[in-house]
Amino acid sequence: MSEPADLTDFGTAVPDDFRDALAGRPGAPDLTGDDWLRGLPRTMAELAHRWDLVADGPVWHGVCAVVVPCHRAGEPVVLKVSWPHSEARLEHLALREWGGRGAVRLLAADPAHWAMLLEPLSHDRDLTSIGLLEACEEIGGLFRQLDRPASPQFDLLSAQTDRWIAQCRKGSPLVPRRMTDQAAGMMTDLREGCDGRLIHQDLHFENVLAAERAPWLAIDPKPLSGEWTFAVAPVLWNRWDEAAASYSLRTQLRLRLGLVAEAAGIDESRALAWSFVRLVCNAVWEAAESEPDQHMLSVFVTAAKAMLE
Repeated sequence: MSEPADLTDFGTAVPDDFRDALAGRPGAPDLTGDDWLRGLPRTMAELAHRWDLVADGPVWHGVCAVVVPCHRAGEPVVLKVSWPHSEARLEHLALREWGGRGAVRLLAADPAHWAMLLEPLSHDRDLTSIGLLEACEEIGGLFRQLDRPASPQFDLLSAQTDRWIAQCRKGSPLVPRRMTDQAAGMMTDLREGCDGRLIHQDLHFENVLAAERAPWLAIDPKPLSGEWTFAVAPVLWNRWDEAAASYSLRTQLRLRLGLVAEAAGIDESRALAWSFVRLVCNAVWEAAESEPDQHMLSVFVTAAKAMLE
């Protein structure tokens, strides 16, 4: 069993694959991934002192954050520190507004260090551990629990679409032009009246963990002021191997979308339109990378086709 991380001497505790992923990454002005990693041990020591934390286990990590199970005054807690990036900027505010209803409970936050203290969840049990159709229904139920008006601090979905429309109109040789043209046209219509609800725009099977006080709770919200029909798309491109192995990809993806929409009480046709748009935009963004992930590019294009067949 791995030894608990030492929060007062954190340099050797950072997993190599996380360090390699951030090395050289450009970020906020005057900050690179290397700069942030060099400062991370000092940040962890400061947070441990301020919040009276002692690590209980080894470091976990996602794409953009390190997570350490700890205890404080004998109570289990989790420390999360994120690489500074725009999607995580208001994560603490969204969790505070949800107040633990449908999402992990926020215990404390230090926005200046992109740090949060959270309730512990079962990090090794998420919605990939149950049947796919049941998992879709659980996600739809979380849409209902998380739904509430968005406060003015959150970015507006309508404002984001201006940039996305321009990118789709510019297009990419790796993405069918008929798709990018159609996505741009659809966004022009969808953007009207699409703001106002606090949504979790990355609510997929691995971002829902088992908990003691509730069967399932959402994590990593990437909050936005938008509409819940926009939030269905990640359910389509996650657990992709199961979709690809099904007898009909179109039927499988449409079933997922329909189950989430029904459980959430949202308009299925609008969810389908937004899902097509997000898949096409993801394909355009992936194609623009210096070394596109060909598998993910294929996933986005193939799923987008299935939305409109």
